[in-house]
Amino acid sequence: MARPNDDVAALLQEYADLVQISGGDAFKARAYEKAARAIGGHHTDVSTLDARALRDIPNVGRSIADKVAAYLTTGTMPEVEQARARIPDGVRRLMAIPTLGPKKALTLYETLGISSVPALREAIEAERLRDLKGFGPKTEENILHGIDVLQASGGRVRLAQAAETAEAVVAALTAIDGCERCTWAGSLRRMRETVGDLDILVAARRSAPFMDALTRLPHVAETLAHGTKKTSVRTTDGLQIDLRVVPPGSWGAALIYFTGSKAHNIRIRERAVRHKLKLSEYGLFHTETGRKIAARTEEDVYRRLGLPWIPPTLREDRGEVAAALRGELPVTVTDADIRGDLHTHTDLTDGLASLEDMVDAAARRGLEYYAVTDHAPDLVMQRMTDEKALAQRDAVRALDGRHRGMRLLHGTELNIDPDGGVDWDAEFLAGFDVCVASVHSHFRQSRDALTRRLVRACENPHVHIIGHPTTRILGKREPVDADLDAVFAAAARTGTALEINSHPNRLDLNDENILRAKRHGVKFAIDTDAHSVRDLEYHRFGVGTAQRGWLTTDDVINTWPLPRLLRHLDGTGTTR
Repeated sequence: MARPNDDVAALLQEYADLVQISGGDAFKARAYEKAARAIGGHHTDVSTLDARALRDIPNVGRSIADKVAAYLTTGTMPEVEQARARIPDGVRRLMAIPTLGPKKALTLYETLGISSVPALREAIEAERLRDLKGFGPKTEENILHGIDVLQASGGRVRLAQAAETAEAVVAALTAIDGCERCTWAGSLRRMRETVGDLDILVAARRSAPFMDALTRLPHVAETLAHGTKKTSVRTTDGLQIDLRVVPPGSWGAALIYFTGSKAHNIRIRERAVRHKLKLSEYGLFHTETGRKIAARTEEDVYRRLGLPWIPPTLREDRGEVAAALRGELPVTVTDADIRGDLHTHTDLTDGLASLEDMVDAAARRGLEYYAVTDHAPDLVMQRMTDEKALAQRDAVRALDGRHRGMRLLHGTELNIDPDGGVDWDAEFLAGFDVCVASVHSHFRQSRDALTRRLVRACENPHVHIIGHPTTRILGKREPVDADLDAVFAAAARTGTALEINSHPNRLDLNDENILRAKRHGVKFAIDTDAHSVRDLEYHRFGVGTAQRGWLTTDDVINTWPLPRLLRHLDGTGTTR
């Protein structure tokens, strides 16, 4: 159930890809790519805008605005339909493979007749690509890696897409008469980075109105099952939604049961058995008498099992039950604990909104401090210069105080070069309030080289945060192959924070790496890496990931009051 903005953005991006495949004007393709990004990141629902208002969105010119306005009225964009007709379906399927560009996809189709992922893998294994111009063993290796990344996603959707759909479904079902409670459960409630099926739970005395309503929701493509206890549908974007309606008196037990994880549920059911009890989605029962002991709230059920309430993000059977029994469950960081954002961008580089718009949006979110960290000059396509950075610093200083209670910080996102160096010399870097350093290139260096590269960046006295440390992009790029324990040890030794990048395409570091890094004594920064006003909403996904890594406010530097944060930035670690 995508936003209209996302639908339009996907359509414009598809058209840009089709233009590239057909060998069309590269400038035209780039214009549509920019418009797709701008509309996807725009905070206003584009279906409420006319062509004139659409032109006010950066990178959306008159021609594209007119096409979008017509699409929102008619549901079609003739230019895209015509381009689709010229490009075989098989080529578009191949383009889903990370590392395989549109022109190579077209070459494979026209030369070898390859129109599916299995056929491509078979052709590579038979070494049929090696005689094609522009292909070779290294290209084959990259394509195979891309196929593995694509297939590893297993049809799962990213956290933000699942959350957006779940919020729409819950809002619709909550409005139905007789609904006493409604929420999502499953892996979304546990804030896993991807979601297979969406579990929705309703507490009501009659199930039929809710089961019927689910099948009639917008963007439901097909009904997979329709019953009194469970109904399943699939949306137009391929996400399966499973709805269960339970009696209000069983709400807590059902919420535990359907939140999972399977391993956590087995663990607490084993505990129930040891106490001669039986736990199901309907309640906690005495085994011999069948008498219901607890069911109405999660807290009641956990308490009768001798446990405190365990947050959903911890229910992965990673020792949370044992920690609860010892009274050692962490009080994990929450959205309300986030005081600031230390990694954001504006339209000075690759952001979509102006400095003023980003600052105003941060103030509306109630942040106490906010850092602008546009890209540094070694990322050449962003065209940053010393003069632009200094001019932006003046603009940030002038805006500081515009919103009472929010301090503005001027920073930069540096590029970690292949040897571990960064843009600008020490004297210039000393003028920034905060420096994020990230790997943006040379992702396939050797393990030793990547490890040295990241460790050296941690040891730079002007680097405060390592941005998206493993560089992964979900479904598109695997994490770099580095000795992360060595990197975590270096970060802990130098006091360099490691980022939990909240963008749902990244969620980097992930929960397992956070747990490992925490054992080394690392501090973290939960940042949005926002490139638009809308991206500032992504903090909640980073917080959920941090919770899964058992982090507390003491672990996360942007939950600290400003004076403590500034002391940390000014004199971090033993090597600074």
